[in-house]
Amino acid sequence: MKKFSAIMLLVLGLVLLASAVFAAETAAAPAAAPDAGKFAFFGTVAAASAIGIGIAALGTGIGMGLGIGRAVEGIARNPEASGKIMTTMIVGLALIESLAIYTLVVVLILLYAKPFGV
Repeated sequence: MKKFSAIMLLVLGLVLLASAVFAAETAAAPAAAPDAGKFAFFGTVAAASAIGIGIAALGTGIGMGLGIGRAVEGIARNPEASGKIMTTMIVGLALIESLAIYTLVVVLILLYAKPFGV
């Protein structure tokens, strides 16, 4: 039930956000500045970057929490195997963290790349 209500809350938030975006009127600018497209592009990239790094942080946080929890359970059940479990857990956590770092690299490339030659 908690999962269903969380999904419904997410859907409701997306619907409210979408309705606000589509309800906005566009102002008719007689002479649009030549840099208006650049500002729109970089604004969209900044918003997408924030959402992307947020999702990456959420996913890696959940993955790390589950991995550490299972490792602690394994050590509690079999204390003699704690060395092997700990080593495997550290390698797994490093691989999980690398996903967040890859996302950060992509976000930084998107933010600092200059497609318009400015």
